[in-house]
Amino acid sequence: MPKSLRTPRQRQLQALLADARKAKGMTQAAVAAALGQPQSFVAKYENGERRIDVIEFIDIAAALGIAPTDVLAQIGPPERTGRRITRRSAQA
Repeated sequence: MPKSLRTPRQRQLQALLADARKAKGMTQAAVAAALGQPQSFVAKYENGERRIDVIEFIDIAAALGIAPTDVLAQIGPPERTGRRITRRSAQA
């Protein structure tokens, strides 16, 4: 699984969080203040300059007043790479 700032699913997450913020009428600065972070923190994850970890994601969702599960439910499935998981690699 590639760890990239530019995967389609990562971009989708960025867009979903930015759209949720805008739908709530919040500025990046307001979300950042709720998180105890500088405004650049929000700008960087929304623009794809930074990945967020799962705890940050939960905190961001709380600051936006949305359920993390609702956001995750909108993210598409992983792309198939053509690689198969064999019994041996599954046990490793």
